[in-house]
Amino acid sequence: AAAGILCYVGAYVFITYDDYDHFFEDVYTLIPAVIIIAVGTLLFIIGLIGCCATIRESRCGLATFVIILLLVFVTEVVVVVLGYIYRAKVEDEVDHSIRKVYNGYNGTNPDAASRAIDYVQRQLRCCGIHNYSDWEDTVWFKQTKNNSVPLSCCKATLSNCTGSLTRPMDLYSEGCEALVVKKLQEIMMYVIWAALAFAAIQLLGMLCACIVLCRRSRDPAYELLITGGTYA
Repeated sequence: AAAGILCYVGAYVFITYDDYDHFFEDVYTLIPAVIIIAVGTLLFIIGLIGCCATIRESRCGLATFVIILLLVFVTEVVVVVLGYIYRAKVEDEVDHSIRKVYNGYNGTNPDAASRAIDYVQRQLRCCGIHNYSDWEDTVWFKQTKNNSVPLSCCKATLSNCTGSLTRPMDLYSEGCEALVVKKLQEIMMYVIWAALAFAAIQLLGMLCACIVLCRRSRDPAYELLITGGTYA
């Protein structure tokens, strides 16, 4: 179950990253996700080893289980550290890339980057980099010459919005940069909390396995049963 949840968290990061990948020039955000999926897959195999070793009360199997689980525990600690490091870099990366993405917007024949901007503006309910006025500096705005921003800037509750800057009350007032940074940092926090939670579970697993090992080592190798008879 733990392995399945870890793989789900890693897959969620991959899927969400696909919606925001145009705002990154590096894919470092995926490193913790890749590691956590690998850990989840390995954890499933380790869990089977631990169950079999416990049922059979195999000292060698339990020792192997504890050692491998310790290595996975260290790996999850690394995931947590990388998550915090990359979480701090998200803001600088988005700030470096977002203006380039907006300048490449082409509303008449949307490419992948343009679809990404429209998706982000609709999903996060934002417009422009810092606010809707940022669109005035883009190549697309200057070429269209209609004093309008993309329809994805229109509030979802309005059906007659044309994106015109003469009606700013129809547009989302908040910029997208801060919201994209917040969203990506939240995603990274999911990875961090998942790694911490299952690191604690693995710590408990190692403790239980060590207790079984200690009890096993105190058992006598054999017992001398005397049922009767005379000894000289």
